[in-house]
Amino acid sequence: MTNTPTEPIQGTVDGQQTHDGQSYPAVLECNAATDLPSTLAWVVRERAAVDSLLKGTGTVLFRGFPLQSIDDFDGLVRAFDMPNFAYNESLSNAVRVNWTDRVFSANEAPPDVPIYLHHEMAQTPIYPSMLFFYCQKAAEEGGATPLCRSDVLVERLERECPNFLRDCSEKGLKYSNVMPAENDPESGMGRSWKSTLRAESRDDAEARLLKLSYSWEWLDDDCLRVTTPVLPAVRELENGQRSFFNQLIAAFRGWKDSRNSSSKAIRHGDDSPLDIDGVMRAVEIAEELTFDLPWQAGDVVLLDNYRVMHGRRFFVGTRKVLASLVAAE
Repeated sequence: MTNTPTEPIQGTVDGQQTHDGQSYPAVLECNAATDLPSTLAWVVRERAAVDSLLKGTGTVLFRGFPLQSIDDFDGLVRAFDMPNFAYNESLSNAVRVNWTDRVFSANEAPPDVPIYLHHEMAQTPIYPSMLFFYCQKAAEEGGATPLCRSDVLVERLERECPNFLRDCSEKGLKYSNVMPAENDPESGMGRSWKSTLRAESRDDAEARLLKLSYSWEWLDDDCLRVTTPVLPAVRELENGQRSFFNQLIAAFRGWKDSRNSSSKAIRHGDDSPLDIDGVMRAVEIAEELTFDLPWQAGDVVLLDNYRVMHGRRFFVGTRKVLASLVAAE
């Protein structure tokens, strides 16, 4: 990666970790005032170098870049020329607001609703390969995005909970959740079945679920309980390592609202219950490994969704973090 005096350089951030001899997360800082067109031209020129940095660390933080608006962030994403993963075509259970065809809100849940560590949409058969996050406005207090290397987590689980990891790897996981008929922005998982399944009627919903190999049950108030087919809990990565690629922690800790109970949210693919001791140790290790990203306005983060989990801490005030997802090529 080459630099001129007005182009980004590798920087640091408080609390930065080290894994396999590399700083985590990787940080690229604009070291002098520059305009947006010059920044976008740098992105186009250095895409391969940024991709190499991402493959080495799983997370790249862009700090000090001249991004002032949603359109600026949209332009940055487009400069990377990666395939779009549209929110309205996803099976995400989070309520979001689309701002452009590539940019939407990260989650519309209230600030006191925790969002626990997870790989984006790993509770569905369709998930993005990478994620961009953009901080338009940092919270007055709190609101960090916790980040955890799932490849490092697997190594710890292999040493400390080998039987639990083996069961996760061999049996996989099933997820169950209840979707309302209309979006519920008070819940971290309040997206309606109409929006999630792009369905206008129960017949439309059932046809989509059948195609996805889900099972389902209609409940009172036009709610819909769905259960996924068996999904992987451990993923093989390109470099030969493994990742704890799932939504186990988020489902076990956070899938609860007026319709859902976390105790009913997840089980193994053979319908056997999870080893609670193993789950709790995974939660503890993940917290030990977590880096809390302290947002500054204008920050952008690029994550490898296969290797890095993310979440959201409690916050006070107004916090505006937007997202853009990248489809697998």
